[in-house]
Amino acid sequence: MMFARRLGLNMGIIALAAALLATVAAEGLYRSGAATRIEYLYTDLWHRLAGPREAPRHTALVMLDDPTLNERLDEPLAFWTPHFAKAVATLREVGVKVVAIDFIFSGSPERWIEKLGLLGREASRNYDQPFRAQINKGGVLLAGFRVGAGDSVNDFILPSPDYLLALPNLDMQGHVGLANLPSDADGAVRRFALVEAHGEFARKEGLPRLAFGTLAATMATGQDSQARAWRFGGREIGAEHAVPITFAGPPGSFHALSFRKLLAPDAAHDPDVRALAGKVVVIGAGYASMNDLHPTPYSTSIGGANILMPGPEIQANVIETLLTGHFLEEAPATVRLAAFAMVLGALAWLGMWLSAWRSVVLVILAMQVAAVAAYLLFKQNLLFPVAHLQAGMVVVLVCLSLLRLTREERERKRIGQMFGRYVSPQVVTALLASPELPELGGQARQISVLFSDIRNFTTFSEKLAAREVVELLNTYFERACAVLLAEGATIDKFIGDAIMAEFGAPLAQPDHARRALRAAVALRAVAVEFRTWVEQRFAGRDLPEFDIGIGVHSGEAVIGNIGSSVRMEYTAIGDTVNIASRLEGQTKETGAHILASRDTVSMFGGELKTGALHCLMVKGRAAPVEAFEIIVVT
Repeated sequence: MMFARRLGLNMGIIALAAALLATVAAEGLYRSGAATRIEYLYTDLWHRLAGPREAPRHTALVMLDDPTLNERLDEPLAFWTPHFAKAVATLREVGVKVVAIDFIFSGSPERWIEKLGLLGREASRNYDQPFRAQINKGGVLLAGFRVGAGDSVNDFILPSPDYLLALPNLDMQGHVGLANLPSDADGAVRRFALVEAHGEFARKEGLPRLAFGTLAATMATGQDSQARAWRFGGREIGAEHAVPITFAGPPGSFHALSFRKLLAPDAAHDPDVRALAGKVVVIGAGYASMNDLHPTPYSTSIGGANILMPGPEIQANVIETLLTGHFLEEAPATVRLAAFAMVLGALAWLGMWLSAWRSVVLVILAMQVAAVAAYLLFKQNLLFPVAHLQAGMVVVLVCLSLLRLTREERERKRIGQMFGRYVSPQVVTALLASPELPELGGQARQISVLFSDIRNFTTFSEKLAAREVVELLNTYFERACAVLLAEGATIDKFIGDAIMAEFGAPLAQPDHARRALRAAVALRAVAVEFRTWVEQRFAGRDLPEFDIGIGVHSGEAVIGNIGSSVRMEYTAIGDTVNIASRLEGQTKETGAHILASRDTVSMFGGELKTGALHCLMVKGRAAPVEAFEIIVVT
């Protein structure tokens, strides 16, 4: 129990260390942004799997499309301001909140008319009057663009001065938004900045500073464009924040109304036009030759159709995100770290008790579960960094692999040291080469047990000095162990002048009975040869003839490290061991040098010359044991 408790504690400490290292690695990757692109692959996949997420309720899209252009083939777009004026008037009539025109009117048709002398002087002054009038009434957002850092006027592309002068109260910051669409490192648009011109220059000079979508949302909610923070969806968002876009769905999720419907006679009574009431309407370009197309989460090639999204639709998604207040929230740092620690800790703990390949399977399954969980969280508008968590899982797996290598190396070294005293070098080599190390705690196994005892050892002890007895035993045991180890025996112990050996443990040997009987016959031959050494070494000492008795039995025994927490030894216990010991003792009564049970003889599987069959009563057993005298094995 104490050993198991200590083992569990050590495993817990190691698992904690591995989890801590993996958590630090995952969090370090997150903070450094090193795995951000991999995270993009996941979030993009979540967008594609989710498909259309929520029908837009606050924002609508009107596109100047090819059918609209085809109806007026002879009119250059530079001269379309009267049509825009009519469209804005129609939208105003049906009750639209804000008209956000995603065109940059950097040129004035009136100036072209005057320069080219196309019409009379009156026309050159009044051609744009309807459009300027609509701008002056308010509720119209024009687009600009930042091309530099925003530290000078030259860093901005702005609408023509003719239109800027028509702005209500000449308030450029309240009616001109910067239509830039910042992209991530891979070129895809996934988030928007509330403020596009962060420097103080734009604020001081009254130049546009808010992003196009931000300004449209602030106009719709009546908030101050000059503020440093705005309130959407019950939360305050500072000017410095970049907010993930909560896309309504893939390109086309905003069902765009054709611009030509706004130009049709009695357009304000069209049900499709009337459906725009109360919304922010983005008017943008949707014809074939436009270049305002951008990659988004729906555009990556892995599992996607590589479809680009028009800029006006992205702006509509930005406005819808702010007005609905449904933000893609990134998991708070405390939640992220807690999830990292809990998941990686559990993974490290479980992996400590599994084999290498099962640990790999566990980590792979955990990665899949983490991905599914991250997708379900995404469905609830929560972004969890699953790629970083999976990176931490890989770190756990690497730690477990390194630990397993070092632990197995230590275990194999310990086993080599332990069994090197009992078994042959060949068996040790086979043990260490085995894919599974032996269980040292105790296990049942079919083995053969051999006991050997020196006859008349008491007489030897009486007639020889203590040192001479030790010399005799050491010399004999050296020769005896050599033949036992040659048959793959495990030398269990020396009990005075007796030897106990097992065959079939710790390394399984299907022919353990055959090995045991061969070893018994070889051991008997060693004893016969050893007589000469005894007679020469102790000549004239009137010693009895050196001889041994051997008992062999086969059956199931429990083998392993048995003992206490203070002292343990590798041994075998059970009825099989007792019978083998009793058979060895019966050799004196029967006069046989080797007695082997019928169980061992039946398992021999070769040619065997036996002597008499004895039916022996052994201590501790009610039924007799049949044993053969073994003479020759081949």
